[in-house]
Amino acid sequence: MTDTLIKVAAAQILVEGGAPAANLRRAVAAIATAAHSGCQLVVLPECLDLGWTHPSARGDAEPIPGPRCEQLSRAAADHRVLVAAGLTERDGSRIYNAAVLLGPAGELLLKYRKINELEIAHDLYAIGDRLAVAHTALGTIGLNICADNFPNALDIGRTLGRMGAQLLVSPSAWAVDADHDNQAQPYGNLWRDAYATLARQFQMPVVGVSSVGPLDAGPWTGRKCIGCSLVIDKQGREVMMGPYGEPAVLGAELTISSGTAQGTAISGML
Repeated sequence: MTDTLIKVAAAQILVEGGAPAANLRRAVAAIATAAHSGCQLVVLPECLDLGWTHPSARGDAEPIPGPRCEQLSRAAADHRVLVAAGLTERDGSRIYNAAVLLGPAGELLLKYRKINELEIAHDLYAIGDRLAVAHTALGTIGLNICADNFPNALDIGRTLGRMGAQLLVSPSAWAVDADHDNQAQPYGNLWRDAYATLARQFQMPVVGVSSVGPLDAGPWTGRKCIGCSLVIDKQGREVMMGPYGEPAVLGAELTISSGTAQGTAISGML
């Protein structure tokens, strides 16, 4: 088994509901900041263009590939980095909570549609129906979205691990009540435990990146997204957690392992 050290950026940007131009400007700026600090992969939040469950998606969602994806592709190519980002996708009459993985030449390596979508969002988003990994110069990367990593949905991450993912990245939108007191109730144990389970089973680091900002429309109106983006290493240990409620672009070093168990050999790890 050989190990490779990489540097990943968690870019927890402000996402304003229904404001794609401003949100994309912040995303492109975060990619530049991360690249200038030596990061090779930039992970951005879920539905970063329109905001999670924002009703503007009904009229403003775009195809993938499409203009918003192209903006991120140009930024990836300009800075020669990989980019994982959540976007709101229109495909005919359907809208999906989607994510993309873009290569350092701006190429679309993966498009994923969220499977474990919260029930309150089912009237807006259709459910995805497939998983895939991408083989990159950094290693094999799996892509999912937020609640796909709930403790009762770890079969999604486990499937990506069995497909050979050496790193799992997960654009997210972690929201709490507006009056949540993080000193009294520190956020994040659900994700720490779930990510650590996947990481230890497959020697697969996990990076989850959440937006920040209020939810001003949709089923969770009045809640707020709070960042707290999380990086877990292949042993299941916390490497970094982003600040609560504040935009930030944070770099973290991770060791990616090659030669991990495959197929029936995985059973000895579980």
